[in-house]
Amino acid sequence: MKTIAVVERGKDGSYGIYTPNLENTISGNGKTLEDAKRDFEEALQEIPEVFAAMGEPVPDELRNLEFEYQYDIASFYEAHPYLNVSQVARYIGMNDTLMRQYRRGQYISEVQIARIQDGIHRIGRELSNVELIK
Repeated sequence: MKTIAVVERGKDGSYGIYTPNLENTISGNGKTLEDAKRDFEEALQEIPEVFAAMGEPVPDELRNLEFEYQYDIASFYEAHPYLNVSQVARYIGMNDTLMRQYRRGQYISEVQIARIQDGIHRIGRELSNVELIK
């Protein structure tokens, strides 16, 4: 089953991952994004053990999970460190100082999120059409 996993950076700089659309929420936390991912993966691996200990079967919603990851801006850039914040901002026609502020956790409107997401998708389409020659 495909479900959403939200990745966010907290005000204290730590990271969290959780599944808001599941009745049985799966979560992971850590000081770094890698720590949070590792904790999230461990939680996934422990699902059968947890339900077995309770004497219950694993719910259908927790079987064969696939995740669609949704990131806040800070987590997105942490997950994709090869993307230069300023260059992405310029590519999509946004002030690079503003993009850096969003990365640090400043409030961002839904309109700006959509603008950034559209730009990132455009970059992805452009890159997917690249063919290298020797």
